[in-house]
Amino acid sequence: MKHGIALTAALAAAWFLWSGHTEPLILGLGGLSVALVVWLVDRMGRLDGEVAPLEFLPRALTYLPWLLLQIVRSNLQVAAIILHPSRPIAPRIIRQRTGQRTEIGRVIYANSITLTPGTVSIELNDEEVVVHALDRRFADGVLDGTMDARVTALEPTE
Repeated sequence: MKHGIALTAALAAAWFLWSGHTEPLILGLGGLSVALVVWLVDRMGRLDGEVAPLEFLPRALTYLPWLLLQIVRSNLQVAAIILHPSRPIAPRIIRQRTGQRTEIGRVIYANSITLTPGTVSIELNDEEVVVHALDRRFADGVLDGTMDARVTALEPTE
């Protein structure tokens, strides 16, 4: 029950923040959308701690600002490459072991890599993520393990 309430609250908050609409009809349609998604997730039997991990929320408040800073930094690095086409780039595929213990932790890690410009997660399994990096600097950013450690710290301790 608490996971259903948490998922409903998270979806409603995300919908409202992204839409910004306050008209009654639009709010009602947004509420129906959220209710439909929560019902479908429950009907599929996926409404558990993996779908709505309440334990992640407090730790996410420190991770998200750090991730946003990394996104801005990477955007600037990619922009520098675009604006100076004479700079050589060396795209590469790298494999990085994941330190997360849960499936959702590994998904957050892979998505965080993809959100950061210059890198894209192209495969994820229980032990590693395969990443395409635009250049050595971006590959080094993944291989240094900082993001992996931060995402691992998000996971609940057992």
